[in-house]
Amino acid sequence: MPVYEYECSLCQFRFDRRQGFDDEPVAICPKCQGKARRILHSNPVIFKGSGFYSTDNRSTANSATEKHSTDNRSKDNRITYDSKSSPIEQARRKAQNKGK
Repeated sequence: MPVYEYECSLCQFRFDRRQGFDDEPVAICPKCQGKARRILHSNPVIFKGSGFYSTDNRSTANSATEKHSTDNRSKDNRITYDSKSSPIEQARRKAQNKGK
């Protein structure tokens, strides 16, 4: 069960409560009986492994595939396909072969 931190709006007393996800939040301060509110904290995010930063070293295999993929782009930065190798044409052929 998670531990939630609360703070009283009258006396600024902070206290913790271990509660389930379905439990109602604590509304009363145990010290002065004032109104309490839950304090929200940001959770840390840790990225493990390589590939998350632009400064990571990339293998030569990755750079070769990146270079090849940019060669298929025309001057206006669109990918050009031959009519024989377009994804739509491949899908049509695949559908025709399933029907046979």
